[in-house]
Amino acid sequence: MNLTPNFVRRRIANRPNLLKIVENISWLFLGRILHITVGLILTIWMARYLGPEQFGLLSFSTALVGLSGAFAGLGLKDIVVRDIARNPAGKEETLGTATLLLFFGGLLAYGLILGIIFLLRPDDLLAKALVAILGSATLLKASEVAAYWFESQVLSKYSVWAQVGSFFIFAAIKGILILNDAPLVAFAWATLAEAGLIALLMSTLICLRESALRRLRITIFRAKELLLDSWPLLLSSITIMIYMKIDQIMLGQMVGDEAVAIYSTAVRISEAWYFVPMMIVTSVFPAILETKRRSKAHYHQRMQDLYDLMVWLSIAVALPMSFLSTPIVTALFGEAFAASGHVLTIHIWAAVFVFLGFASSRWFLAENLQFLSFQRTALGAVVNVLLNWLTIPHYGAIGAAIATVVSQAAAGWFFDALHPVTRQMFGMKLKSMNLLRSSNQLRKIGSLSWKRRPKETKISSHD
Repeated sequence: MNLTPNFVRRRIANRPNLLKIVENISWLFLGRILHITVGLILTIWMARYLGPEQFGLLSFSTALVGLSGAFAGLGLKDIVVRDIARNPAGKEETLGTATLLLFFGGLLAYGLILGIIFLLRPDDLLAKALVAILGSATLLKASEVAAYWFESQVLSKYSVWAQVGSFFIFAAIKGILILNDAPLVAFAWATLAEAGLIALLMSTLICLRESALRRLRITIFRAKELLLDSWPLLLSSITIMIYMKIDQIMLGQMVGDEAVAIYSTAVRISEAWYFVPMMIVTSVFPAILETKRRSKAHYHQRMQDLYDLMVWLSIAVALPMSFLSTPIVTALFGEAFAASGHVLTIHIWAAVFVFLGFASSRWFLAENLQFLSFQRTALGAVVNVLLNWLTIPHYGAIGAAIATVVSQAAAGWFFDALHPVTRQMFGMKLKSMNLLRSSNQLRKIGSLSWKRRPKETKISSHD
């Protein structure tokens, strides 16, 4: 908070709950930005060292393991956090039962992912070794209950300390591996060791911070309750991971690992910007919800302003990147990855629909339309798989990029036209794509900083 401007600090200094929330969000944002920045630098260095084929195999294995991670979590995170907040007295039973469920979830996920890699690549010993090593991290899933507890207490800084500290340590170790010409499998072991250190630190921190939680309880009845509440979130998590990872897996199987490297390199640059709309939406949406209580028309205008801003931000990133993609990729990753530039030129335009999707996802939550939110993610996943199947054999990594843009458009925009409840949002997003109209609106968006008006001032119809 010492880095916070004085006028902000004065407003929240005497509001301890708000101060705690702001500090919690700040730690999460700091951890995310550090992870993205250092992670991108490390990825560039590793890609240059490993080359397209080995880097592609590592990306393929990581994507495959990512699918198992969604299953291992069993959709429990939000349910556990919610239940602890509702019933603090039952925290030992909730956390203890969740720990056991996550352990068995990780065990089942690990067996599943081993079965899949043996089925997909029965003769590829290196791929099986990488998946076996990287997938072992799912066996540590039970340690995540510590992160659930810290989140429920608005103390995410402890999770950030453990994760960012471990990340920096093993970023340095991976750098040493590169300097010493280590084999590909060494990087997989380093990734597993990083997961192990995070699990150890999280478990230690919760024991030191909350000594009362050392005696956890497990009950069958609580396990049934948690699973009954979490299965819709489990389906949603699996759908999201399919949506995010299936293109790399299909590329690896249908074309080869080098194509995965070309595609994943473009994706890492393209998605490096995604934390920006996430931060904006997280920051401004509480103010948008506040306007809903005063005026529905004003609430919809604020949503329109937000959509306008999302479109302009995404175009501000996508347009120059369309012309500079190949020089940027070549400068960062080397000539061996030059083909990623063409993929990036297409993939970067998914940002328009991704940014709109970030904004509307909060609207779905505000309107209590979580099941519709799941349906739109499912639509995007289905479209993505079908288009990958149709385009990858003919266009390779470029086909996967086209599939991503179209599937993001289907989920983040077109889905809204299919349901009466969301049709108004579809129209608002369509308006935001009219750049002449939205440019005039953006001149008024000093309002997106949403300065608080004096109480006696009335809100005008143009606000």
